[in-house]
Amino acid sequence: MDERAFELAQEREETERQAAIEARVRYTGESREICIDCEDPIPEGRRQAIPGVERCTDCESIWEARHG
Repeated sequence: MDERAFELAQEREETERQAAIEARVRYTGESREICIDCEDPIPEGRRQAIPGVERCTDCESIWEARHG
């Protein structure tokens, strides 16, 4: 790979990284007590740590894998 192609690849990677950072889920508001996907309780520690959380840890991991 020549130097210019390498630079273009690096620029594209950085652009994609920044887009992913900007698209990440931002939580605000009151946390749910019950997961919107599996309807299991969301632990109190998770609800306090992430204001506005809507999913339990397992469901959030699945959601992020599909949409992230």
